[in-house]
Amino acid sequence: MSTRPAPSAPLQNDPESPIMTVHTASPAAPTSSPTAAVLGAHPQATTDADARKAAATDRSGYIPSTLPDGVVVARGVDDVVEALRLAQAHGVPVVPRGAGTGLAAGASAHEGEIVLDVSRMNRILAIDPVEMTAIVEPGVINAEVNAAAAQHGLFYAPDPASTAICSIGGNIATNAGGMWCAKYGVTRESVLGLVIVLADGRILRTGRKTIKGVTGYDLNALFIGSEGTLGVVVEATLRLRPKPVRTETLAAYFADIEAAGRAASAITAARIQPSILELMDGPTLEAVDLAEGTKHRELGGAFLLAQTDGYGAHLELDEIVQAISPYATSIHRAADAVEAEALVKARRDAIPALEKLGRVSIGDIAVPRNRLAEAFTGLEDIAAQRGVRIFSVAHAADGNLHPMLVVDPHESITEGPAKAALGDMFHLAQRLGGTLTGEHGVGLLKREWVGEEIGETSRSLQQAIKGVIDPAGILNPGKAI
Repeated sequence: MSTRPAPSAPLQNDPESPIMTVHTASPAAPTSSPTAAVLGAHPQATTDADARKAAATDRSGYIPSTLPDGVVVARGVDDVVEALRLAQAHGVPVVPRGAGTGLAAGASAHEGEIVLDVSRMNRILAIDPVEMTAIVEPGVINAEVNAAAAQHGLFYAPDPASTAICSIGGNIATNAGGMWCAKYGVTRESVLGLVIVLADGRILRTGRKTIKGVTGYDLNALFIGSEGTLGVVVEATLRLRPKPVRTETLAAYFADIEAAGRAASAITAARIQPSILELMDGPTLEAVDLAEGTKHRELGGAFLLAQTDGYGAHLELDEIVQAISPYATSIHRAADAVEAEALVKARRDAIPALEKLGRVSIGDIAVPRNRLAEAFTGLEDIAAQRGVRIFSVAHAADGNLHPMLVVDPHESITEGPAKAALGDMFHLAQRLGGTLTGEHGVGLLKREWVGEEIGETSRSLQQAIKGVIDPAGILNPGKAI
């Protein structure tokens, strides 16, 4: 991998340039600067080079050209309050960070910035099995919430493919979705209330602990999906749901991804609401087979995973079979829970399998559900025109596609053919009536296209809201809007 020295000028005002620098040395954090003043005063701060490297970026494939000046590892609300109070006083940018599994470079940090790591705030504070709620800290891993809820016959619906490693705070920051959002909605539908530390250290409580409540403006929804630009979540009240009494699962295979897309659209048109409806294209199946020793690609050029739940799960699955039969080359119903889990695992294995092939940049476009087939063929055209490798999976029930660029480890994802392909993906979604991000957020990777999608009136209003809540602009600067 080629290397070159990091520039001497701080990059907090231009964090995208240059991108692919590899840190050949570990420059010491400044000893006399605003960041040094904050780090020197906070008891949980560190300027250790390894800690700064570990906290510098996320899972997006983006590599910052410089390291953050330091990391504050919060172990409680007081640590967060003190970090933001000090940062506000000294005008220091702060990048909130959870598990670091984000896919849009929303948690990437640079020289002149401090990372506020809340991953150690990882307690499940309470579960109320009667009200079906959980109160958790932001560093709790998504799968851990479900494991705790399962002891009471409950589950937490937002279910990203990275459920075993992603944290609730990060899910809230991006309004994450996942497989079960097909039926149960994304994170916003499952977060009843938040405790947030604002940029000046004040504590704000949003939402409520009841299922219903409409007092005042919906600040809860405003902070969900704000990507750490408005405040730092330190506690969340989550809505749990009864564990389904029955689930039914099938795998269907198709000649190509276009046929699979048409089959998924047919399920939507038939007014069937599966709990899971996932698509994977042929190249992704090949990568999973190579990594896991499975044989999905031998069965077809695309794979559809469908699951239904509830008392009528078997009847709903019958309807799905009827809807997709004109398009599928084969359909297989899981015989038991073990086989069903193996099929679900194949979908969860997609990203780890691709990460073995090179540097992965995971797209996140969404289109109307009746245009899935057009989106898939459009992505194939982009790959051919730009000379890049694109592997595609999708949350088919809500039209959210994840086209994944895989490049060599030394290649950039934010310049050259890869960057051009990312822009093409957004414009494809736009032409089909869709959006540049369904659940991963804007971060750094997609911000240049935000204005095209939302328009100047909306963007200026959002920036005005940011200015009211964070007037000094210290929270995750340069991200999202």
